[in-house]
Amino acid sequence: MAFKVLIVEDDPMVAMINEQYVGKNKNFTVSATCKSGQDALDFLKDNKVDLILLDVFMPYMDGIETLKKIREQKIDSEVIMVTAANDASTLEETMHLGVIDYLIKPFAFERFQIALEKFINNNKMLTENSILNQSCIDNIISNAGKTNERSLVVNNLQTEKDLPKGIQLKTLTSIKNHFSKNPNWQTVEEIAEPLGISIVTARHYLTYLEEEKFIKADINYKTGGRPSMLYKKNHS
Repeated sequence: MAFKVLIVEDDPMVAMINEQYVGKNKNFTVSATCKSGQDALDFLKDNKVDLILLDVFMPYMDGIETLKKIREQKIDSEVIMVTAANDASTLEETMHLGVIDYLIKPFAFERFQIALEKFINNNKMLTENSILNQSCIDNIISNAGKTNERSLVVNNLQTEKDLPKGIQLKTLTSIKNHFSKNPNWQTVEEIAEPLGISIVTARHYLTYLEEEKFIKADINYKTGGRPSMLYKKNHS
């Protein structure tokens, strides 16, 4: 049975993208999309969902206030924040309120799927183990902090062993050099082709570099079709 997801997002375009991303994971199904926090609370009165994708910046009632009311009303759905807010105070407050992940717009499809898989892993451990041993607890806590507690800094990586699994120093260096030589916004195809790597490989490395703040990403809605991601070296 698929996990039920509620999307709370006031921007119709972003809500549509989130719904498409959820739909690509067979373990999840979108129960509803709400344009405001109050609409979400009204929906949750009569409908149970497993996971809520919650935006921070919304009119009338923002995501933080909505999340507080969700907790006050003892709604046991897990929450992933999906927002443009990247300040430490907002992140800290949502973490205190028990979100399992925090996605900063614009985010890559691969990063979105990591958040969904984190939910699945935590749910599996909690449902399959009525009594949790230390290993299970450590895994759950590790999953909750994995994205925000990386100790590596891309610009200072020295050896292959410093890199996470699936990231090779030679390929990483080639992609970093490519960005240094090409300062304009680029699609994943424009990055992958001259380097002779696959689109899938390029996306994997781009997700890593974005999380490490070496590059930044944006969504191009003016494609005439499905929106595409654009990438650029982060000079800020």
